Amino acid sequence: MAGGGPGLASVGPVLFKAECPDCRARFELAADALRLAIGASRKTTFYSFTCPECESAVRKPAGERIVQLLTDGGVRTLRLHTP
Repeated sequence: MAGGGPGLASVGPVLFKAECPDCRARFELAADALRLAIGASRKTTFYSFTCPECESAVRKPAGERIVQLLTDGGVRTLRLHTP
């Protein structure tokens, strides 16, 4: 049975909706186009990507819900250590 078992449908890659603050373009990104950095505080936890339209480097804060969605979606995560 396709999809891996009873009641399970085949699911394509996860896409995340994003917007560039520089050029205001809206687009969808695959998990491998995003990076998540988890720091010791809310101020040091963020996700980043490169805008596919204007090629700007974008960095946005990531709260608990965003962190959960990105990690569940397979986004590569870097855990920042403090000295």
